[in-house]
Amino acid sequence: MAEIVQEEVFKAIFESMPAEVSFVDKEDKVAFFNKGMNRIFPRPEGIIGRPVQKCHPSKSLHVVEQILQDFKDGKRDVAEFWIDHKDRKILIRYFPVHNTDGQYLGTLEFTIDITDIQRITGEKRLLD
Repeated sequence: MAEIVQEEVFKAIFESMPAEVSFVDKEDKVAFFNKGMNRIFPRPEGIIGRPVQKCHPSKSLHVVEQILQDFKDGKRDVAEFWIDHKDRKILIRYFPVHNTDGQYLGTLEFTIDITDIQRITGEKRLLD
């Protein structure tokens, strides 16, 4: 039987990821975000427990609401956007999170700088 991964390990995994990860619970409140060393979009600790709608500018609020509602209604399994930010290409993806019974638990936001990834050509098969 596999050993259960401890909370300390999960935290270390999320802090080591080369991406920003946030989780909004089923009540639309920010429940988690990794801090990471080089965040693209810095977040203050005070947003934990805050409605996610209050974390976005009013001009994009209707999009946030639509994504969350579509996830809750099972109409969508991903929403993604890419933007130019400080001379970098940023990919932002949202995914609904469900338990094993299919019940909606919240939304996962995954943000990554893909600038260098877009430049990849050919193959690299060996460690240099």
